[in-house]
Amino acid sequence: MAGESKITTNHEEIKKWVEKRGGWPAAVKTTEKNNEEAGLLRIDFPGYSGKDTLEKISWHTFFKKFEESNLAFIYQDEVKDGGESRFFKFVNRNENT
Repeated sequence: MAGESKITTNHEEIKKWVEKRGGWPAAVKTTEKNNEEAGLLRIDFPGYSGKDTLEKISWHTFFKKFEESNLAFIYQDEVKDGGESRFFKFVNRNENT
C-alpha cells in the first residue's frame, strides 16, 4: 500500500532499499565516542546537504553500529501518490518491534 511504513532489522533489506534510491551509509562527523568506528548513523543521498556534516562509511561499519545500538529501520517504499519514497528513520528496536 502506497504511503505505508514498514520496519525491519534485516541488513539485506535495508541495503537494497538504500541502494535502489542511490544512497549510501554515513555517520555524522565528530559524533564518535571512545574510538568508535562510527557515530550517529544516517543514510546519505545524492543532492542532499550532508556533504559537510556526514562521512561515508562501509556497510560493514554501518551494520556493526546498527546492531550495537540495537536499532530498527522504519521506511516507506512509496509515497501516497505511488512515487518512490526516501522516508526512513532509525528507532530503538525494543520500543518499536
